[in-house]
Amino acid sequence: MLYHLFSYLDQFDFPGAGVFQYLSFRAGFAFITALLISILFGKKLIETLQKKQIGEIIRNLGLEGQMQKKGTPTMGGILIFISIMLATLFFANLTNVYILLMLFTTIWFCLLGFMDDYIKVFKKNKEGMPGRYKIVGQVICGFVVALTLYFNNDVVIVDKSEVIPTTQQQYSQEQIEHTRVELYGEKSTKTTIPFVKNHEFDYKSIVGFLGQNAVWVGWIIFVLVVIFVTTAVSNGVNLTDGLDGLATGTTAIVGAVLGVLAYLSGNAIYSNYLNIMYIPYSGELVVYACAFLGATIGFLWYNAFPAQVFMGDTGSLMLGGIIGVFAILIRKELLIPILCGIFLAESVSVILQVSYFKKTKKKYGEGQRLFLMAPLHHHYQKKGLPESKIVARFWLVGLMLAALTLVTLKLR
Repeated sequence: MLYHLFSYLDQFDFPGAGVFQYLSFRAGFAFITALLISILFGKKLIETLQKKQIGEIIRNLGLEGQMQKKGTPTMGGILIFISIMLATLFFANLTNVYILLMLFTTIWFCLLGFMDDYIKVFKKNKEGMPGRYKIVGQVICGFVVALTLYFNNDVVIVDKSEVIPTTQQQYSQEQIEHTRVELYGEKSTKTTIPFVKNHEFDYKSIVGFLGQNAVWVGWIIFVLVVIFVTTAVSNGVNLTDGLDGLATGTTAIVGAVLGVLAYLSGNAIYSNYLNIMYIPYSGELVVYACAFLGATIGFLWYNAFPAQVFMGDTGSLMLGGIIGVFAILIRKELLIPILCGIFLAESVSVILQVSYFKKTKKKYGEGQRLFLMAPLHHHYQKKGLPESKIVARFWLVGLMLAALTLVTLKLR
């Protein structure tokens, strides 16, 4: 809203209005705003949740310090939601298709997680929303995002070598971007793939043998990939949210890297230098990424060990959905196994644990386990490692994976 207000005032040479045209200025203030909202209103939210007796329901799994968490306020993801939404609404261009998709994703997944928490807390149902309903909700969001990317005319990829021979003094950045889209923009099912020379992979190449039909079949594959990534990452973060500060800190690291990638992909000069995909208008996502980063770090103020509040599924499903959709919008979804390696490991540990238990039970009549407990962070708890040390080490691994993800831009 402030972006549009000051863009209007800039026409009348209003002092200082032009500064809102700078992406770095708006991104910085989005970060500060989200951070301050989280910190300043976090205590009030915790007190409200305590008064409403919205506390975490704990099952005794025999983990050290587990039962002390009983009654800790949950559904704190509401604070993250409010911080992201307000900061983005204040400083982002609300006509940008990528921003609109991220706002839709944030609202959708927050509502999905809220309904799950509501069933657990108020209906006293420890299982929460049935898994199939969660999956349906996640699939619907992925489907809407995929169709928007297909039908919206602003969602294109531009040849990195095509630069409009104009200067900033002659034309505004928006005019330059619009001209690039009109002259050189193309609908494409291309995405970024690490460790290869040209850094690009086209989904339609999978069905290249279909000839002309490969184009629309390629889009079907792309839609399925969007749905899968959105669902997988959302559930991955949900599984990771089991220790104080673990999911919050890890998603903050991922969000920071995605913001860097969005900035590079949305800049014609840097994308050309790095030989990566140039996606017009996607640079605006940096504002959202900074709001995301500020909100998660601010929430960590209260969520770090020992946690005063838990995000609940309201937060974890939302954060995972945001990461999945954000990566898709900047065509970096194939980097997720690296960047989101923590979430992948947590998800795989659960899949392996369940599969192995069922297989051995069928074969020997008694189920056996690969891990002491799944998800993976509980395995280390069972081994006797302090919770704070497990979280810190997972953060360090997350930082290493983040660095590796950025290195892949030049490693081919």
